[in-house]
Amino acid sequence: METALMVDVRRFTHADLPAIRQALIDVHADAYTDAMDHEFNQRFPWFVDHWGGNPEFDCVIAFDGDSPVGFAYGAPASAHREWWREHMEAPPRSRTFAYSELAVRTGYRKTGLAQHLTRELLDARAEDLAVLLVDTEHPRVQALYESWGFSKVGERQPFPDSPLFAVMLAELPLL
Repeated sequence: METALMVDVRRFTHADLPAIRQALIDVHADAYTDAMDHEFNQRFPWFVDHWGGNPEFDCVIAFDGDSPVGFAYGAPASAHREWWREHMEAPPRSRTFAYSELAVRTGYRKTGLAQHLTRELLDARAEDLAVLLVDTEHPRVQALYESWGFSKVGERQPFPDSPLFAVMLAELPLL
């Protein structure tokens, strides 16, 4: 899907993290401005470093001119550490991409940018599946991912202070 915006989407890797780290933090702070009082969201820089520290980190960032306006990132799931499998009776044997984060600045919402970033990130992946977490308090976000081909397979609270998340899985490439 093409976004109505004229943005330039660029791909970045683990080696690029020092150059893009602050852009990710800034976009996240704007995208989640109403939720930044929650301590869990204040730890986002740690998550950037954790995911970006993975040698197979994959990230796309949308730029409007020189300004980053949205991003999506993740990394392949480690073999034998695909935690989502516990939510299925007969999980498929396949490689999984852990889609960790999607954020779009508030002024760029409802433009198709989130789906555009998702497709830019996932369409280039060689894995068979993508897994992500969605806060169960945000059913419209869950419905959006479902419209892109993801299905809820369970719920998970990965950290004691994190929200309860819907575990969502999709076959790649997305439809």
